[in-house]
Amino acid sequence: MQQASVGALMMVPVGGGAAVTKRKPVEPAPGPLEDYARRFDDLLANRAQREGFRRYLKGLLLPDERNKTLTALANTEPVIGAQRKEAQSLQWFLTESGWEPEVVNRRRVELMLEDPKTAPVGSGALVIDETGDRKDGNATAHVGKQYLGGIGKIANGVVSVTSVYADERLYYPLEVEPYTPSHHFEGGKTDPAFRTKPLIALRLVERAIEMELPFRAVVGDILYGEHREFRRALQSRGIPYVLAVKPSYGWYLATGGRRETVEGVVGEYPWDGEQEPGEWVALEHSFRDGHVETWWALEPTRWPFDLGSDRRLVVATTDPATLPDLTTFYLFTNLPAPEPERGAANGDLAPADVAEVVRLYALRSWIEQSYKQVKNTLGWAHYQVRKDPSIRRHWQLVCCAFSFCWWACRGCGEMRSSPAVVVFKDPEHPSSAATDGAVGGEKENRHPAGTPVVAAGAAEGALVASALRNAVAILEGVLRYAPSCGAKEAA
Repeated sequence: MQQASVGALMMVPVGGGAAVTKRKPVEPAPGPLEDYARRFDDLLANRAQREGFRRYLKGLLLPDERNKTLTALANTEPVIGAQRKEAQSLQWFLTESGWEPEVVNRRRVELMLEDPKTAPVGSGALVIDETGDRKDGNATAHVGKQYLGGIGKIANGVVSVTSVYADERLYYPLEVEPYTPSHHFEGGKTDPAFRTKPLIALRLVERAIEMELPFRAVVGDILYGEHREFRRALQSRGIPYVLAVKPSYGWYLATGGRRETVEGVVGEYPWDGEQEPGEWVALEHSFRDGHVETWWALEPTRWPFDLGSDRRLVVATTDPATLPDLTTFYLFTNLPAPEPERGAANGDLAPADVAEVVRLYALRSWIEQSYKQVKNTLGWAHYQVRKDPSIRRHWQLVCCAFSFCWWACRGCGEMRSSPAVVVFKDPEHPSSAATDGAVGGEKENRHPAGTPVVAAGAAEGALVASALRNAVAILEGVLRYAPSCGAKEAA
């Protein structure tokens, strides 16, 4: 701990001869990164921590020619460079310095909520996302043989559950919690301390509500959509959701014991082509790169999704004739239908038509296509530490680096925009995305959503390092996958 105190403070005499301590300045980070880092200084106890915070963020933001290991962050050679003081000081900052990752994360989120260009709006989504990354051995905290989304198969690794705020302008992580496999607990899955991923996700949702974060609905993939207890918990708390399920997801009929599936219900609604679509509705799905796709949506209205049901089924696809696996989504939602007779079950929530339901899930699709790539670029899984506090610190620093990319985007505008998914050629039933409903069903006027313009012309002065240029490049890569904020209803 000697490194933490040496040179951290100096004595300054005042008035009657008493002395107070004044923090010695640290070497500033380049350009706007220093302005960002300075906002965390009061949470870091000494000069060594403040310097470590700046150097770690700068290293994470460098281009990804090398993995973001400690030697790479310190810009030293692998293996041999681990003994250099630059790498050793970052190792100490991550493992021994004692700063609280939860406190730093709270400040990071506060900065995003306070800034008008990054503050959440009621039309956004609270997306639940889990990521798994390979880790060798069995000495690392939370490691185990389990399904890893990062590689798409079962392997030895670490899984984390993250809550992410997303709208058509931007997205950023809110909180992250590791999932600990049952073999780490004496009582296995029956141990009181064991928590499933949906249970972790529910706690993240509750914490977002405690932060008074506005959002239209909780959005998640099939892991959460097919977990009945997770859906019931959201329903009992009056929290709106849009959750995916597999087409094979089913239930048993009350009489006869016969089982039917989502796929079977959808098959009862025929598709005879675009000229005779039946119950299928055309949607216009716009993207930020300018291209527009026509999707089709269906909402079955027979049991168990008939009048009085607190759950709706919405299907969105690019081809109703073949329902391709990669571009067909089966969605459960408790957002009430716009028709009064069908929306009575969840009347406290703001209604949503099929276009609004699909729009919300499309926000998750944006994240799925880019968020994990961004986390790889910033070195999410490149940590070489084993203890739980050190892993959490690394993850929070990656979240800080990602949020800085948005925070430093000085070109974010304040223009009003249209939703990215609208009902196509149906002027009598405009998309309910134009009507905002914040969490808990409060029916308020929608806050204007801004359209980010990435600062591609950022100053190239001497103080702007390649780390800052890469922050702009990261945002440009993110926005390639973004749903458009400029879509309009077709006439």
